[in-house]
Amino acid sequence: MKKMIIGNQVIAYGALAAGVHVVAGYPGTPSSEVVTELLKYAQNNSEAPYVEWSVNEKVAFEIAAGAVLEPGSLTL
Repeated sequence: MKKMIIGNQVIAYGALAAGVHVVAGYPGTPSSEVVTELLKYAQNNSEAPYVEWSVNEKVAFEIAAGAVLEPGSLTL
């Protein structure tokens, strides 16, 4: 059975396939479905990336920048 998904869900699955480790988003962004889909995946999989809803764009950027600057320092 095939499942129809929207473009932002495809981005989420592509990020998983690429091996993303940290995802941060903020409510109201046009790409909210990406974070929502990754959160659903993280609830059911132990090897899921760290996924966080941030309070705004600045905080989401800081989470992502911190993950890039200090690989391996963000633990679950």
